[in-house]
Amino acid sequence: MNKVFLIGRMTSEPELRYTNTQTAVLRFSVALDRGKDKNGADRGADFPSVLAFGRTAENLSKFVGKGNRVAIDGHIHTGKYTKQNGDTVYTTDVIVDRVEFIDWKESGPKPDNQAPAGFETISDDDVPF
Repeated sequence: MNKVFLIGRMTSEPELRYTNTQTAVLRFSVALDRGKDKNGADRGADFPSVLAFGRTAENLSKFVGKGNRVAIDGHIHTGKYTKQNGDTVYTTDVIVDRVEFIDWKESGPKPDNQAPAGFETISDDDVPF
């Protein structure tokens, strides 16, 4: 089973891009707090790379930005490529299957279908992985 659930804060403003077939693609990272150790010291954070596609990518770029919290339901995708200098680069990304906005941009439009608790759920069946 390949399933990932994350809740974290967007680390930067999302930059929406489109493929040559006009599929929306959004790459971003989220800050995941590791919590505190038994002595109360901060254990730091992790910053996984996340990819969203299609309408999910478009809505993420429209409604959330740096510092906003999102809940991600997705799966892990690994890959590799060779750079021009011959070095092999290995990648690990979380592919978004579903996302919930825990909070969203203060300026700009609000999601149309606001759930009572202030969440907006968006799904995308066009994920190519």
